Amino acid sequence: MPAQPTTMAPPTQANVGIGWRHPHYTQLLQEQPALDFLEVHSENFFGQGGAALAVLEHGRATYPISLHGVGLSLGSAVGLDPWHLDQLAQLVQRIDPVRVSDHASFARGVFQGGVVHAADLLPIPFNSESLSLLCSHVDQVQNRLQRRFMVENLSAYVQWNALPDEAALAETEFLNTLARRTGCALLVDVNNIYVNALNAAKQNDDIEDSALDAEQACRHWLDAITPAHVGELHVAGHCRVSDAHGDIVIDDHGSRVCDAVWRLHQYAVSRFGAVPTLIEWDTDIPALDVLLDEAAKARVRA
Repeated sequence: MPAQPTTMAPPTQANVGIGWRHPHYTQLLQEQPALDFLEVHSENFFGQGGAALAVLEHGRATYPISLHGVGLSLGSAVGLDPWHLDQLAQLVQRIDPVRVSDHASFARGVFQGGVVHAADLLPIPFNSESLSLLCSHVDQVQNRLQRRFMVENLSAYVQWNALPDEAALAETEFLNTLARRTGCALLVDVNNIYVNALNAAKQNDDIEDSALDAEQACRHWLDAITPAHVGELHVAGHCRVSDAHGDIVIDDHGSRVCDAVWRLHQYAVSRFGAVPTLIEWDTDIPALDVLLDEAAKARVRA
């Protein structure tokens, strides 16, 4: 029997944090700006010691910490990596984070007779077999960590085609069922939803109409998610890349949140309540004041 995860009580007011990345370690600890939590990538702090872990423990003395993973590979058919899960469990025990999360994706698979890690967040098929596998792995993680886990929707640039006799699920139905079966929470990344919708609508030659179609599709996506399942929201920047191979929108976390994503964030808050919101920024990292300004916008919109 899987462990019974604890229930997350939704906050009654805006709860906003930023991704704490290496360029801002020292300044943030010195200035201690008003933030509700910090998020770090779990894998950057695996191990039993070292400077990085010492910095994280220092930050934990001042702020609640959210651990967000990118390598657990919850959807992998070859199973979870025991070493990775052990390292995560040890970090959770040491830091006592407010939330722990990873993605509805896979990264591990068999290549040339051995198990390899792709170092990427690859999409999983939305079918019953994949759902059962993901549920099993989320149960395994929650049992190991002895706490409720969060699973994030993915920005995906390829997708699986259903077999002729296979019943495909909508992504929202897939995620709702995952949360219902396992008791996990959903980390709803608003920017990921928008990026996927823009790429799906890109066949529309009118960029403005395409963006409007994408926003409406995102609202339908958010409407289909059960509010009680949602434990956190992410917002970030994205970019559009055009070259000889075509045009695509990339979830690069390298710019300010655009107006459309802010509107969708506000819509999400109206549906899900004042769940915590994270500002993600992982490439071309700006001055800390820019992140704090984005956090202030999120607080106002929540």
